[in-house]
Amino acid sequence: MCGLEIEYEGERVLSIRGDQADPFSQGHLCPKAVAIQDIHTDSDRVRAPQKKIKGAWVEISWDEALDTVATKLSQLQERYGPDSVAIYMGNPMAHNFGGVLYLSALHEALKTRNKYSATSVDQLPHMLAGFLMFGHQLLMPVPDLDRTDFFLNIGGNPLASNGSIMTAPNIRKRFKALKARGGKLVVIDPRRTETSQIADQHLFISPGRDAFLLLAMLHTLFAENLVKKESPHATSLFGGGEMPGWVADFPPEAVAGVTGISAEDIKTLARDFCAARSAVCYVRFGACTQAFGALVVWLSYVLNGMTGNFDRAGGLMFTSPAADLVGVSKRLGKAGSFGRYFSRVRHLPEFGGEFPVSTLADEMETPGQAQIRGLLTLAGNPVLSSPNGGRLEKALEQLEFMASIDLYCNETSCKADILLPASFALEEDHFDLIFNLLSVRNTLKYSPALFERVGNTKPDWEIIFELAQRLQIKKGGLDSLFAQAMQFLGKGLKPAALVDTMIRFGRYGDWFLPFSQGLNLAKLKAHPHGLDLGALQPALPEILCTPDQKINWAPREYLADLSRLKQDLKRPAPEFLLIGRRQLRSNNSWMHNSLRLVRGKNPCTLLMHAQNAANLELVSGDWVEVCSATGALQVSVEVTDAIMPGVVSLPHGWGHDRQGVQLKIAREHAGVSLNDITEHLSIDALSGNAALNGVSVKIRKIEPAQQDS
Repeated sequence: MCGLEIEYEGERVLSIRGDQADPFSQGHLCPKAVAIQDIHTDSDRVRAPQKKIKGAWVEISWDEALDTVATKLSQLQERYGPDSVAIYMGNPMAHNFGGVLYLSALHEALKTRNKYSATSVDQLPHMLAGFLMFGHQLLMPVPDLDRTDFFLNIGGNPLASNGSIMTAPNIRKRFKALKARGGKLVVIDPRRTETSQIADQHLFISPGRDAFLLLAMLHTLFAENLVKKESPHATSLFGGGEMPGWVADFPPEAVAGVTGISAEDIKTLARDFCAARSAVCYVRFGACTQAFGALVVWLSYVLNGMTGNFDRAGGLMFTSPAADLVGVSKRLGKAGSFGRYFSRVRHLPEFGGEFPVSTLADEMETPGQAQIRGLLTLAGNPVLSSPNGGRLEKALEQLEFMASIDLYCNETSCKADILLPASFALEEDHFDLIFNLLSVRNTLKYSPALFERVGNTKPDWEIIFELAQRLQIKKGGLDSLFAQAMQFLGKGLKPAALVDTMIRFGRYGDWFLPFSQGLNLAKLKAHPHGLDLGALQPALPEILCTPDQKINWAPREYLADLSRLKQDLKRPAPEFLLIGRRQLRSNNSWMHNSLRLVRGKNPCTLLMHAQNAANLELVSGDWVEVCSATGALQVSVEVTDAIMPGVVSLPHGWGHDRQGVQLKIAREHAGVSLNDITEHLSIDALSGNAALNGVSVKIRKIEPAQQDS
């Protein structure tokens, strides 16, 4: 979403700078933006379709590759049933507007219930709240960061992410502006993150205990009669100002011990939040990927609502994108789903037609009807991004067939039988369908391709579309006739045409009317720096997709889950709790083959508090073995006071030394995979999201001779 100014000569990039004229990012860029040229020219990229023959990759034609994938997947489904084939989508697909628009065609062609994505190791709790409270899984309100006077950040690190479920380029500048207008930034995190270091206040919290903090803050609001009048666009929650029983069970004094935050600090935080002219509570990855992630997101929305900070300037608001996926899917009757059916082995609920990726290996390993025997991955690396990745890696080797659409032969795609190489950002047009839905300001931009496609690659959407056609034709009948018709239609129906239609029929569009002042794609392209469509605006009740067009503040699913939370008050503290961490120079596992992003200080270390290090007779640079119920790994220690005692931290997305990986630079800076010791059985029982944070581990010092080579 950051505007870039790229100077180039022929096919060679000369420089990459932030676009000062971009109305949204205003010249900001991060290290990953500069590294985009490294991926474009990377010799390790897969440049043509590949087939694995006797363990070696052999280049083949696109027709052979696509026909092979369609034939193999169709044969497996004919032999074992439609659910014997699974599909996994990685999060880069969310940044790919063509892939987003055409993915449903592939789902329709496969007709399998075994669909998985990075959603269930990331933002699923936010999407679940959107569905249960607002009626649509993509209705995720965002902080009105540029106008708030009090920003409460729980489990997020926007200075490293530039905002996540809160698209906000140059977040440092935005936080400086918050302080300049007399506002306050408070961070709640087990680690003193980059964001914490510029905050007015940072409070350590024990991993996985954020729901207790939010409940205690709500308790304070009720106890001190600070609850604001509830919205007329909401179902009843506040009970006429009286404290609900489920809040009464969590006074600050009862949760201080388990959170690590004193009762008085909790009360002061609640009072300050309520007293601010405007305030917003923002929770993100660390608070989502834990055992009570769904409750945390719900309670954060309730806190915003009960303090009068929902759907108003400076609070939590909905966006008004020009190309509105929510509006389109609402008209198509596809607002989302939850719990319509359950996974075969562990009986986990579907969400939006997907099962939690934590159970993907279960479905591959467990014999029986609908056992997964074939897999298609799209821009994903679940071996590194999903819990107990080592187990999943072994499960992939048992499949009868696997294909991957990817840029690289990575830790997951190296297990495939066919590699379908995708083109990359500078070779394709870009329009952000998803992250405009989550932006702190309504903006719009279309970026045309800069270079010709590298080698014999295709854009993701074209691979998806052609594969869907072949799958439909293999199955014959009406599906086959439909696929052949789509083949002719699809030659002219490119993603840009679909975006143009969405913009024209959107809230700013020209509706195909002549002489209209509204927007269309041609007018947008005439503004290469992008367009500023204005600040977030109140959107209730029109934006809601609930049957009564009211916010459902108290879905029964959340109220029922509070009993599980209450039982957790008695859980004894383990020796150490492991959390992940986000890094500015790292984009999950995806950009570790860029030398400029991995050179310098080793980024893959175990952060440990000085007090714990002294107890174990450790200093920075010493090596330890970290053991969980799932497995063990060996890593060097970095001693610091920037982490809570009893908590240790590893970054996400490393571990590139696996056999078969063809990423030269990444292998030279391999690190270890955090998810080799996270537990696939550890999930948020309500949503099914993976609990990647708060893993109980034991740590022992090892000598250099004990390290694996």
